[in-house]
Amino acid sequence: MSRASRGFDLTELERRHSKRMVRSVYTGVNCFISVALMALLAYWTDAPFVFPSLGPTAFLLFYTPLAASSTPHNTLIGHLIGILAGWFALAITGLLTVPPDLEHVDGQRILACAVALGLTCGLMPVFQAGHPPAGATTLIVALGLLRTPAHLVIMMAAVLIITIQGFVINRAAGLPYPVWGRSPEVGVP
Repeated sequence: MSRASRGFDLTELERRHSKRMVRSVYTGVNCFISVALMALLAYWTDAPFVFPSLGPTAFLLFYTPLAASSTPHNTLIGHLIGILAGWFALAITGLLTVPPDLEHVDGQRILACAVALGLTCGLMPVFQAGHPPAGATTLIVALGLLRTPAHLVIMMAAVLIITIQGFVINRAAGLPYPVWGRSPEVGVP
């Protein structure tokens, strides 16, 4: 029995219909579902399971699921680097307990943002974990928007959950989405 006759198969739909339209609907619907589930989790727990960099992460997971930046390795390690670099930047600038103030940015906050982004962008290549949304994650932390240890753990939990969603949905769509590293197929769908 072929994959197409067993149920949903994204590549088969793309052969029969406009690839651009199929990819557009696939990306939009799955980003909606993934972030809606994260928002419900945030609602039920009163915890920050939704933050701005999850949007671009969801987009990558569903629009370019076979790209290196969309792999579980790059997604998880990239965000982890961003979170740790943001926390480190807060620590060295004395801002760990200072609430965010986006209207009155001072020298400490400028330094925290610069250090966080510099470390994140410098360390992702070292760990072969390029994931552009991690640059936003590190700024969220360096700006103090999410800065407590509990918030940082929840951020990583949210990244793990959305990565699992990406794995399940992409595999259910018949894509060879990798378990951890680079997909065996080179290129993007």
